[in-house]
Amino acid sequence: MSIQLFDLTGKRALVTGSSQGIGLALARGLAAAGAEVVLNGRDETKLAAAASEIGTSRTLAFDATDHAAVRAAIDGFEAKVGPIDILVNNAGMQHRGPLEDFPADAFERLLKTNISSVFNVGQAVARHMIARGAGKIINIASVQTALARPGIAPYTATKGAVGNLTKGMATDWARYGLQCNAIAPGYFDTPLNAALVADEAFSTWLEKRTPAGRWGKVEELVGACIFLASNASSFVNGHTLYVDGGITASL
Repeated sequence: MSIQLFDLTGKRALVTGSSQGIGLALARGLAAAGAEVVLNGRDETKLAAAASEIGTSRTLAFDATDHAAVRAAIDGFEAKVGPIDILVNNAGMQHRGPLEDFPADAFERLLKTNISSVFNVGQAVARHMIARGAGKIINIASVQTALARPGIAPYTATKGAVGNLTKGMATDWARYGLQCNAIAPGYFDTPLNAALVADEAFSTWLEKRTPAGRWGKVEELVGACIFLASNASSFVNGHTLYVDGGITASL
């Protein structure tokens, strides 16, 4: 198998929620594989700081939960700059609390940030990909796509939905030449998980629960992303790729 199958030279990739954490790590990896990266978030200052770390990058600020704003931003970018060949739907959030006391407004924010954003950006970008007959959509799911833990039931529901929306995207859009898949990270040392990383009891539990015996490093998600973004995955569709140190494989 030629390494050229994984070469992203000449491709343009939009990564939502990419000013920090997993999104920024994936953007760095895609750029290293040859892609021009478009960083997205709502905070233009943070985006500019992230872009300064990546040479072949642009920024495109919009709120992924606002359907009209997403459509306008994507259509405007495609018209003025050019095609988005790869989309990584990474924007997401977490809110922890017992389900019986979980705030309704926090539940709605999770739905908008973790599910509506995937629909909004996926639909806006896919319309252009369909017209070209090619495109790669990679949604960031989670081990919570398959598993649950106490205190995060609504988050688990949203990530389960991401997994099924990925299947739906593939079912509707594969006929037009799109490959739509998901990456499901396990427990990674990111700003979103900062409180858990700092919790010694939780980290000890996680190291025992995970066959690999440790937290993941965000750089370890890059290979999966490049695979799903490249020609190497030309017949992979509707798949959720777990990158979790074996946690979903082991009781």
